[in-house]
Amino acid sequence: MLLVEKLLSKPKNRKLAIFLAFIGSILALPFPIAGIHKFYLGQPLWGIIYLLLWQTPIPRVACAIDAVWYLIQDNQFLANYFPTATAAATVPSLEPKQVEAIGAALRELERLRQEGLISEYEFEEKRRQLL
Repeated sequence: MLLVEKLLSKPKNRKLAIFLAFIGSILALPFPIAGIHKFYLGQPLWGIIYLLLWQTPIPRVACAIDAVWYLIQDNQFLANYFPTATAAATVPSLEPKQVEAIGAALRELERLRQEGLISEYEFEEKRRQLL
């Protein structure tokens, strides 16, 4: 399990993903190889679907389409489309003073809304800006 987590947390190499997809579409071996690129890119459900359909031409055609798709996209697309586990787990942290200031500002906005000094629309707009 640790090996899988290490593999999924590393940045993905676009060239290797393209190579794995092309290999899956070209090689006709007695064991399934189509869909390996999906496991590499962190999409195990699609990888399993490719492996389940390995005796049909569907995964080989899909691999060829995936390879061409990855080939014409830039690295930024790949980074956005296949985020790594560590990038998805990062959450921006706030200082305790920032949290207190935001809470105080929200309470003040609520008080102004209750008193009718700002409209519901203004309240929501300012609340979204704060959060």
